[in-house]
Amino acid sequence: MIIDTHVHLDDERYRDDFDAMMERALKADVRAFVIPGAHPATLPRAVEICEHYPNVYFAVGVHPYDMEHMESVDFESYAVHPKCIAIGECGLDYFRLEGTDEEKLREKQRQEEVFRTQIRFAKKVQKPLIVHIRDASHDAKMILLEEGAGEVGGVLHCYNADDELLSLSEQNFYFGIGGVVTFSNAKKLINILPRIPKDKLILETDGPYLTPHPHRGARNESAYTRLVAQKVSDLLESEIEDIESLTTQNSTRLFGNLIV
Repeated sequence: MIIDTHVHLDDERYRDDFDAMMERALKADVRAFVIPGAHPATLPRAVEICEHYPNVYFAVGVHPYDMEHMESVDFESYAVHPKCIAIGECGLDYFRLEGTDEEKLREKQRQEEVFRTQIRFAKKVQKPLIVHIRDASHDAKMILLEEGAGEVGGVLHCYNADDELLSLSEQNFYFGIGGVVTFSNAKKLINILPRIPKDKLILETDGPYLTPHPHRGARNESAYTRLVAQKVSDLLESEIEDIESLTTQNSTRLFGNLIV
């Protein structure tokens, strides 16, 4: 079986064929799903899905792109929900920084403040983190270490193949591998994959984004996690069943005993 540890099932692009999409995932041996928190407006939909499907879970968090909404999220009330298993996706994203150097610096400082707040909350409620890092590996790593995030651990969602982040495996962090590994230009990730500790490897789609080959350009969905598993098994010269078993065990170790 497979666990899709990062899929935005609360996205509007899934509404028209949601049940059919979930059925396709089950036929592809995907047995559990984690909806990350990104924009506060979608959290009620995430909870609604989790309360209807026993094998779907969610996280509460604010993506760096949506940090202006941080104060609107009642983290405490979401975190006590029995289906809330993580905090995030939170982190740093310097990819879209714009403006003067001073404006960029203020943006980075605000992202750091929001990131640290969510790490501290994760430690308070003892739930793992779902961490988003883009073009900010060094700063994100330093913040995680300074805040003692290894106490709760988490996943580096859509792991960016940065060597500097590999040592976070020693801090109870896992590495989320998604559709990017199937891309022809993903040479860094393909080369570093064998160096990721096997007990820290988990699978994800990030649907509806980052659709794997051969479906690039279409909406991504959880059924395609199997394509990711197949590519990882090819690269690691393992049987796909072994990758499925390994990543499922790793996912349940990180997030707890998920119903599958």
